[in-house]
Amino acid sequence: MASKGQAESLTEEVICSICLDFFTDPVYLECGHNFCRSCITRCWEREERNSCPECREVFADRTLRASRALANLTQKVRNLNLNREGKESKRHCEEHEEELKLFCETDKTLICVVCAVAEEHREHRFRPIEEAVNNYKDQTKSSLDSLTKKKSDFQEKEQQQKEKISGVRVRLPEQNF
Repeated sequence: MASKGQAESLTEEVICSICLDFFTDPVYLECGHNFCRSCITRCWEREERNSCPECREVFADRTLRASRALANLTQKVRNLNLNREGKESKRHCEEHEEELKLFCETDKTLICVVCAVAEEHREHRFRPIEEAVNNYKDQTKSSLDSLTKKKSDFQEKEQQQKEKISGVRVRLPEQNF
């Protein structure tokens, strides 16, 4: 049976780097990187050019090739994870084999209660995991909202500049740009 570390390593290989979830209808690009078909399609709809989100290689066309082997592997790993989660529904500290219940804000890691009183974490700040998750979700949403607004403002300014350039070109038709 695969060790926990091996299972986690294998799981990383079947995770889409865009949605950070198991591949759904995996496809690969000419550069060899894999994505969910829907993730890469949405990504390309937002961009003017067809490029790989990982290596930034630009492609002439939007050719997506299905990866049946990766789809099969993803399903097997998904089943393996479901079986493992059914057996051990909670995460445990590797050192103390206690359930991980706290988030160490200083080290940005999950720890057990025993680790919290250990010398290594004595001066650190802790939160219950659920509270930390909600806090980071709020921070992420706030950052995303801010970036979305900045992107919208940028696109609006870009459109204004294009209109100004078009106006100049109309007034000066004899010059080549």
